[in-house]
Amino acid sequence: MTACARAGCAGSIDETGYCDTCDLPPLSTGSSPAGSSSAGRSGAAPAGSGAAPAGAARSSSARPGAASPPAAASPPAAGPARRRGAGDDPFPLPDFDFPDPESLVLADPRVPDRARTCANERCADRTRLPAQESGHCLSCGTPFSFRPSLAPGDVVEQRYRVCGPIAHGGLGWVYLARDGRLNDRYCVLKGLIDASDAALTAFELWALTQLDHPNIVGVYNFVRHPDAHTGEVREYIVMEYVPGLPLSVVAAEAREGGSRFGEPLRTEHVITCGLQVLAALAHLHERDVLYCDLKPDNVMLRPADRSDPDTRIKLIDLGGARPAGDTTRPMVITRRYQVSVAEISARGLTVASDVHTAGETLHRLYRATADHTGRHVPAEEHRREQRRIAVGIASFELVCARARHPDPERRFAGAADMARQLRGVRREIASLRDGRPRPEPSEVFADSAVLLDAGLGAVPPLTRWTRGPAGVPPAELPLDVGTPTPLAVATGLPTPRPFPDDPAAGVLATATEDARRLLVQLAEAGLDTAEAAFARVRAGLAAGDPAAAAAGLARARGLAGPADWRLWWHEGLLRLAAADCAAARRHFADVRGALPGEIAPELALACCAEHLDDPGAAEPWHLAVWRRDRSVGSAVFGLVRAHLARGDRAGAVALLDEVPEVSRHHDAARVAAVRVLVGRLPDGARPSGADLDEAADRLTSLHLDGGEPTGESRTRLETLVHEARFGLLPPADAASRAGDGLRVLLEADYRALARQTSDRGRRSDLVDLANRHRPFTFR
Repeated sequence: MTACARAGCAGSIDETGYCDTCDLPPLSTGSSPAGSSSAGRSGAAPAGSGAAPAGAARSSSARPGAASPPAAASPPAAGPARRRGAGDDPFPLPDFDFPDPESLVLADPRVPDRARTCANERCADRTRLPAQESGHCLSCGTPFSFRPSLAPGDVVEQRYRVCGPIAHGGLGWVYLARDGRLNDRYCVLKGLIDASDAALTAFELWALTQLDHPNIVGVYNFVRHPDAHTGEVREYIVMEYVPGLPLSVVAAEAREGGSRFGEPLRTEHVITCGLQVLAALAHLHERDVLYCDLKPDNVMLRPADRSDPDTRIKLIDLGGARPAGDTTRPMVITRRYQVSVAEISARGLTVASDVHTAGETLHRLYRATADHTGRHVPAEEHRREQRRIAVGIASFELVCARARHPDPERRFAGAADMARQLRGVRREIASLRDGRPRPEPSEVFADSAVLLDAGLGAVPPLTRWTRGPAGVPPAELPLDVGTPTPLAVATGLPTPRPFPDDPAAGVLATATEDARRLLVQLAEAGLDTAEAAFARVRAGLAAGDPAAAAAGLARARGLAGPADWRLWWHEGLLRLAAADCAAARRHFADVRGALPGEIAPELALACCAEHLDDPGAAEPWHLAVWRRDRSVGSAVFGLVRAHLARGDRAGAVALLDEVPEVSRHHDAARVAAVRVLVGRLPDGARPSGADLDEAADRLTSLHLDGGEPTGESRTRLETLVHEARFGLLPPADAASRAGDGLRVLLEADYRALARQTSDRGRRSDLVDLANRHRPFTFR
């Protein structure tokens, strides 16, 4: 294959005559990339899809050979993006200007050579057509005509005045017209190329009249008009005129460094487009209709207008749409976006094949973004941006990968299922890019109340002073920044929500939180379902009964399908509890591949990486979770551990300060900040005097001991502050009267701690500690 000559494209010209990467025709000498774009792409009307021979698939396309109109030949200068009416979407597409619709009319409408094929499905060589607009096939003699059947100025059924052709598709020419009965409103007439396509267009007409959705082009009428050349009466669908650009043109402009948005094309833009496409597909699938030919050419980006204040995506060209399960109609597909021939032969076109085309479309659009190409920004800035959003981009690629999985059973269950994960990915990328949290409740996992902080957010227990290393003074003890144990992680990660159709779901919704009691309840209920088995796994781990957990997992394997992500999740929990973190990480990675938009798998992977001594992998996971949702306190404590491991005390405290007051972990974060400020770090670094002053100030505002000004918790934290100050004294001062003031405080602290225990041995140890710090006297 020939390499594509377009700047920045590494693709090749495939058998269709177009690049397999940028989706554009070869770049001819002396022509601009935009100038070689098709009129079908630069126009705005629905481009038709051609009918395949009976029982055979063929590629439909809207790539006329005429040059694009001036408005699409070169993108406008990038100006500030305008955003209107966000509606229900927190990530609205920027508005953009679009030229006069009549500027899209083709001055010299011609069908490209690659679209010129004989209509006779039994023709031995359907490409043997003479180089003229009409005539007879040189192979079989079948007549053909590629001339527009309507001319500018024609009036159809005394109502629609034709402006001219703006695109050509497999089913014929597409014309811009004005509706004389509705204030000359622009509309589109889409005609047939020959009578054999009537069945396809009849279904398209039915589908369009039954499908009322803001992301699907609307149909207004069905009309007839004699052909200007033959006098034969032809039929036309009157459709909504969709101003704007096909996504193929948007992508092509972005690859060349332009943007209609006045800002670079980003992954978030692609996802927003994808979500609207998926909304349209879900609408079709709910009515047992398959779209079949999804690709950037068939998706219009329509700018905002007076009737709709949002920039919006519109699916056009339902010429390939078909009832689900229909195996008799010719398939109208584009091969490089569709599933394999083997899958079509075995299963036909299905919801799973529509999901595949959605994944392929998003994947190709992403390759045009500035995030992928590096256009619009200096190289170093692009590299920094890529590092910042790397986890989110990987999540997006996983969405595309699952949608395009070779096994249809491993793809998303449908468009709505794919959209749920894509929304999470969009929030993740946007939050990583600008640092603003964008939380959204998960429909898959329930929030966990467990804080995986390894005790850093808690007031230290008395054992810190009574069971410390022998011969090490309390002021010399390092801050304990250890990671949560694998078992603590396994029992503290978010819990999958029960599938509502499982018979055990009702029992689990009202079950006790006591793990041992839950095991008894499940046994008494006699439920033998996947959810009951998974619940036994979790309850067994929480109750310290690994045998019960293993038995639950063994039963789950027999009840859940091999591609059920819940099975992989619980396999990971069991491996993690057994401290086999490498195996656990593999299972959690499988869950992330199935649920790329969820937080829980990323948190699990972060904790596994910490135990595998891979902080370089753990920190990005924790950061991705924390940037997106600051209610997940376990993530910020993971980040704090990473900062403290490299001696970044200030960075750790700054992260703890990000925990919002409404979080259930806010108090733990404030306690942890005091401990970090006074603690001796793993590298031996002591706090500065300024650190200790700040810790003392923070301590006065902490809500401790039920709000009492004095109490056990406050005494312990005050003891830490005094110990840290004593540890800063030079040895000579610590042993002389210069340290007496701190010695008095510490003596009082340790005696107060002694009063907090009823254990004689611990009390004696604390009194001894107080006596050792008592200032020397001569009385």
